[in-house]
Amino acid sequence: MPAPLEPWSVNAVNLPDHADNIIHTDAGARAAGFERALVAGTTVYAYLTHVPAAAWGLDWVGRGGGELRLRRPVFDNDPVEIAITEEATGTSLSAQVAGDGRATLDLWETTEAPPMRDGDPLTPVEIVIDDMRADYGIRCGDDLALYAEHDIAHPVTWPNLANSVFIENLVTGPWIHVRSKIYHEGVAPVGSTVRAEANLLDRFESRAGERALVDMRMYADGVPVATIEHEAIIVLPS
Repeated sequence: MPAPLEPWSVNAVNLPDHADNIIHTDAGARAAGFERALVAGTTVYAYLTHVPAAAWGLDWVGRGGGELRLRRPVFDNDPVEIAITEEATGTSLSAQVAGDGRATLDLWETTEAPPMRDGDPLTPVEIVIDDMRADYGIRCGDDLALYAEHDIAHPVTWPNLANSVFIENLVTGPWIHVRSKIYHEGVAPVGSTVRAEANLLDRFESRAGERALVDMRMYADGVPVATIEHEAIIVLPS
């Protein structure tokens, strides 16, 4: 039987890594109607991953995943509580600030990634898993030692790389990541080169602005490590 999940809490940190999207700066967030800088959705995802990674270890990091929904903003230094809900359909985690659910992660203990769907090809993005990327969790407050012990990338690397694909191909101003389905297919050692290949599936208007939906497959030194369906508001309402 897998180890039981345990609740966890952390004070949110707005990392400078995301300042290229001005929604993560005070000035840019206020211009878009928010009170102050938004903590990156990928950082919120990093907090959510602490719970399954602490309980299930590399089994989840290498073969698990989940569907992430970013419902409301988390701000710098917000106290975030990760709560656990068991339902007939599975286990869901919620990132809560003062009892208000800001994001959810519907967990998959193990998963088989679907094939990447056809669409308009986007320019691939490559990164090297350096210490800054491997230590992302530690820098944002996830003190789990698992990644340092095994010298591998934190799973936040995959939605962060998906964001880089959006930055390279689709966005020119402030934008907001809203949802991802993340399928883990392996782990990426520090020093490996990760390549993200992507197809644009759809661009459409919504009340919150223009959105884009993209499928991506990621490879570490040629070996699949993640598949992601990534959705974001790429043009905010004027």
